[in-house]
Amino acid sequence: MATPAFEEIVEDFEFLEDWEDRYRHVIDQGKAMEPLDDALKVPATKVHGCASQVWLHPIIENRVFRFDGDSDALIVRGLIAVLRSLYNGLPVSEVPKVDAGGELARLGLNDHLSAQRSNGLRAMIERIREVAQENA
Repeated sequence: MATPAFEEIVEDFEFLEDWEDRYRHVIDQGKAMEPLDDALKVPATKVHGCASQVWLHPIIENRVFRFDGDSDALIVRGLIAVLRSLYNGLPVSEVPKVDAGGELARLGLNDHLSAQRSNGLRAMIERIREVAQENA
């Protein structure tokens, strides 16, 4: 189950054969996001387990899940943008059911991220799932 926004990223990746181009595309996705307000960069929104600084701010309105986020690392900011395309707009009850690993594998990210980045990505996914389960 993937959102149309995530399917668009999958399609973009199919056209980008070189991993440098794909990496750049992920970074560009992050650059296109609005920065998270500094007032939201607090301990409650910080994701632990990431090598860089990461904040995720969930917003649940009318049982629909979305989140904003930010990082001090460009590639991680891009990964946040990819996760937003995967989860934003889903009913909150559907968020924990998303096979994030399977969906992200379609992009081949697992093979091209460092162990630290992969751990950080898993920590972000876990935080998203926890928030959704608490509010389902």
